[in-house]
Amino acid sequence: MNFKNSIFWIVAVISFVFDQLTKYWVVQNFNLGETRPLIVGFFHLTYVTNTGAAFSILAGRADILRWLSLLVSLCLMAYALFGNKLKKLEQIGYGFLLGGALGNGIDRFIAGSVVDFLDFRLIRFPVFNFADVFINIGIICWLIANFSEPSNSSRNPR
Repeated sequence: MNFKNSIFWIVAVISFVFDQLTKYWVVQNFNLGETRPLIVGFFHLTYVTNTGAAFSILAGRADILRWLSLLVSLCLMAYALFGNKLKKLEQIGYGFLLGGALGNGIDRFIAGSVVDFLDFRLIRFPVFNFADVFINIGIICWLIANFSEPSNSSRNPR
């Protein structure tokens, strides 16, 4: 089966499944609020929930965020299905965006909040999850794919 933008779908499925499995593991093995240091004072696993978006923006507004996640996910899927064949880095970026949006979106639909557990204490960063990581990786890939310098063959000689 030759599927247009297949890298997009593979990255989306892998990132979504990995996000959901890690959240499930945390919920099954931690009490809410529990923290376990992996590197004391630097990196801990801390089970918290978040009803908002990044940095608790829109905290308590899971109703808006769940529909926003669904809308973003549907738009990304439609773009991959009905749009042109994407560059590999774009497929990777959009795949990570979809995996992250679905991961947090499903949490919001089911529980009204997302499970966060990655806790970098050295820099006092808010606790987050792999869906958040994947969304950021997706944005970086998209930026690189769309704003990097074109190859030498496409430059106009002066």
